[in-house]
Amino acid sequence: MVSQKVMVTNPTGLHLRSAGLFCNEAMKFDSRVTFTYGKDASGEANAKSILSILGACILAGDEITIICEGPDEEAALDALVTLIVDGLGEPV
Repeated sequence: MVSQKVMVTNPTGLHLRSAGLFCNEAMKFDSRVTFTYGKDASGEANAKSILSILGACILAGDEITIICEGPDEEAALDALVTLIVDGLGEPV
């Protein structure tokens, strides 16, 4: 299992389009991919479920911890962190 904390920097957070990009990227991997959120990281969402991502209500400036567990966990974590850091296709 690998994990990394990352700040969502795109101005609109994980809204429908950006959540879709995040979900589609997560689904490319065999590993289980989740993220925790909230001030005490008590919330957990399935990164392979668009409804779970949207339900987390992640806004610009929120920190999430991406957690990957499985055969391609390192590659999954790298790809998802890069996607977030690069602004999910939006200017940051």
